[in-house]
Amino acid sequence: SMAATLRVALAQLNLLVGDIEGNARRIVEAAEAARTQHSAHIIVFPELTLCGYPPEDLLFRPSLELRVAQAMDIVSEVRGIDLVFGAPVHVGGQLQNQAVVVRDGEVIARHAKWHLPNYHVFDEQRYFQPGTDNGMFECQGVKIGLAVCEDIWFEDLAGAQKAAGAQLILSLNASPFHIDKQSLRFDVVSQRCLENQIPVVYVNQIGGQDELVFDGGSFISNGDGNLALLAPTHQEALVVAEFDCHAGVFFPGEKALVKILEARVYDSLVLGVRDYVSKNGFKGVVLGLSGGIDSALTLAIAVDALGADRVEAVMMPFEYTAQISKEDAAAQAKTLGVSYKELPIKPMYDAFMATLAEEFVGTSRDTTEENLQSRCRGVLLMAISNKKGYLVLTTGNKSEMAVGYATLYGDMAGGFDVLKGVPKTLVFCLCEYRNTIAPVIPQRVIDRPPSAELAPDQVDQDSLPPYDILDAILDLYIEQDQSAEAIVAAGYDRETVYRILRLVDVNEYKRQQAPVGVRITSRGFGKDRRYPITNGWRPGV
Repeated sequence: SMAATLRVALAQLNLLVGDIEGNARRIVEAAEAARTQHSAHIIVFPELTLCGYPPEDLLFRPSLELRVAQAMDIVSEVRGIDLVFGAPVHVGGQLQNQAVVVRDGEVIARHAKWHLPNYHVFDEQRYFQPGTDNGMFECQGVKIGLAVCEDIWFEDLAGAQKAAGAQLILSLNASPFHIDKQSLRFDVVSQRCLENQIPVVYVNQIGGQDELVFDGGSFISNGDGNLALLAPTHQEALVVAEFDCHAGVFFPGEKALVKILEARVYDSLVLGVRDYVSKNGFKGVVLGLSGGIDSALTLAIAVDALGADRVEAVMMPFEYTAQISKEDAAAQAKTLGVSYKELPIKPMYDAFMATLAEEFVGTSRDTTEENLQSRCRGVLLMAISNKKGYLVLTTGNKSEMAVGYATLYGDMAGGFDVLKGVPKTLVFCLCEYRNTIAPVIPQRVIDRPPSAELAPDQVDQDSLPPYDILDAILDLYIEQDQSAEAIVAAGYDRETVYRILRLVDVNEYKRQQAPVGVRITSRGFGKDRRYPITNGWRPGV
């Protein structure tokens, strides 16, 4: 018979990709907490809980099946609560992305993901075979359907489960962050709920994984499409909701605030840095602090992610470094309480130039000398990294990486580029936002015209259009895949458009050697955008 209420726990966890045994222990630990502290009947975990997401070619490892079997033994120790978690499962020689239901040590239901995404950062058709059955089970007399991530974006599975008598659907997700992702999830799930007049429990994972950040924000939508519960973003959470079995609705539960855009992005960058540094075992980070806005924002993010004691900032002045750059860098380092050094690069630069003198006879000064300054700095940062076990954070933003306004083995030398996905115009907004929490970035840094300071009186706008125009063109070309002609038709100067698009195209070789960094839009420079380096395509048609 049907109970009066069904208590469902949502386990929004930060899992470690590839740590199958460790992730199994996290399942057990969360289940025990849900059962003992919240009297939950069911606990729901994210997609591919056991291996973490995305596992990529770890799924091809010959011992995968064995490791999953050992993990199943670990989770089978749990009693008194139904476990609903994700696992890669071999079925007749084929791999499936499954939601598995374990009750008192027995698998009582399975659902293999129907819809395998194969766009943007997703490659699931490389690994998995789609399922065909609609996984259903009963708990406390309630009929429950299972869905894995992309499944909820289509009508077929939920419709089939509703037709089979489902009163609610549990959706296991590994949905990566981009700027508009949370509202997109709400819209899609609310549509499914309304179509079938049943609630959906949407559990998302949390944490940084290479270039992806998973922002959590797990939620429940009732059959009327309205939110009954919303977990916080950018942190682990175990939240419990109560389902009224007879009325078929969830009672209203806790609701986290939906953050403003700058907060969503900023918190994603912090989480991305924290997890990349910690999960890869670095003691801390070091970065070049130039007195400019990009490194200023990167420093603030690093301190928020790791604490001041794990961050070192290095100012490496040369004869073109303005006095105010030195003052502003020192002021910010002091405000944030990080270790700060000044290491002038003139001696190394002069030594390189002396060695190259004969090689350069009969040539005039050009960007070679500018790049050499940048490369001296890269060498120093990498040496500190080696000696101290610190990761070098590079500070290039998306606008620069797009047009190649960066030096290979110079300011691109390092392990993680925090702002790789952040256009310059958004860098300014993020600085203003961070200063509303506490003033840590000197206002002068935000107000000054951006400059690489590699030549006398240099400003970025000498080589690039103003950043608001540059970013608008880049957005149309990169995020929206528009052609040169379409961008010109949108009102931008033809010569400028052609020049910018050509810069984007010819700098692919640099981006493919660039460090990974956090993806914050739906088209990052990474797994999202795969262009050939050598190619004869040209803008225009």
